[in-house]
Amino acid sequence: MSLKWKSLILLMQLSCCFSSGSCGKVLVWPTEYSHWINMKTILDELIQRGHEVTVLTSSASILVDPNKTSTINFEVYPTSLMKDDLKSLFTSRLRKWTYDFKQQTFWEYFSQVQEIFSEYSDRIEMFCKEVVLNKKLMAKLQDSRFDIVLADAVGPCGELLAELLEAPFVYSLRFTPGYTYEKYSGGLMFPSSYVPIVLSELTDQMTFMERVKNMIYVFYFDFWFQTFNEKKWDQFYSEVLGRPTTLSETMRKADMWLIRTYWDLEFPRPFLPNFHFVGGLHCRPAKPLPKEMEDFVQSSGEEGVVVFSLGSMVSNMTEERANVIASALAQLPQKIFWRFDGQKPSSLGSNTRLYKWIPQNDLLGHPKTKAFITHGGTNGIYEAIYHGIPMI
Repeated sequence: MSLKWKSLILLMQLSCCFSSGSCGKVLVWPTEYSHWINMKTILDELIQRGHEVTVLTSSASILVDPNKTSTINFEVYPTSLMKDDLKSLFTSRLRKWTYDFKQQTFWEYFSQVQEIFSEYSDRIEMFCKEVVLNKKLMAKLQDSRFDIVLADAVGPCGELLAELLEAPFVYSLRFTPGYTYEKYSGGLMFPSSYVPIVLSELTDQMTFMERVKNMIYVFYFDFWFQTFNEKKWDQFYSEVLGRPTTLSETMRKADMWLIRTYWDLEFPRPFLPNFHFVGGLHCRPAKPLPKEMEDFVQSSGEEGVVVFSLGSMVSNMTEERANVIASALAQLPQKIFWRFDGQKPSSLGSNTRLYKWIPQNDLLGHPKTKAFITHGGTNGIYEAIYHGIPMI
């Protein structure tokens, strides 16, 4: 049995009521897009093994849709935020962040990260308040007597719910900016002499000046993390719990951290026993493609096809950029599947088809697929590795 499934079994054991021999009740605090896609894999496995899963989601949720599954219980709480406003934060702001990565200095780029993360945090805080200050909803959750809470660590509140419900909790996480949550809440060590800050473009073989640079990045994120938490979450958690506390102190009580990558894709660094690598949990054998897609694939002949997707949060772009990309794709001998939700580029070649949604895993698993053009998201990376497809 693989290590990733051993980690899941441990989660399932935590969620069982051994005294009665029955399965456990799991409360879930999710986030959106690829994070939800990955977490749902865990939930589906829990349900298959007989556990009862309840997902807390707002009425403005984008992908966490109660209408798309009948096996998960959803507790939908009302919010004053409109779905389009939430979607705009992810699509327009994060799209610009993704495109600007190679065009800006580290400081310019991460000042944008800080701004976007702060705006995202405001939305999460709003959702959290709408749950924990809703006496009727909290009474219902208390009466449900959940055995465990599963939360995405990038969206605070799951640990607060676990504290209020007096339940243990488990995190799902890829990474946080500067590894700050992992350090201050998880207790991990990140020696700056050989562990490069995430997205710094440094390696673990650094010169002296690169180590100095890495250390400055560490100070930057540590300062940002401390001032950000003190200003927002520490005060809020203290008010709700009725005693002085901090976000880090509350997060520190997590029983397990499920890290959505794998050790062989990470730079060597110390880890703790309650940190488990679970990268690739969502990967599955490919299913047959819809007929229209299969016909397009078969028309590619020996050249095969290329899959192009910038992830679940980036589905369109500016007209100028779209035309540049379309013109480049038109010169390839392969047929192209492009996940794109926007105005059709005027330079689109006859070898390229646009789709608002693609069955990415099934396309990557097709024997005629030759390459995957991607923004480097964790889910896509592991699907490509799983099916043995080169990435660009």
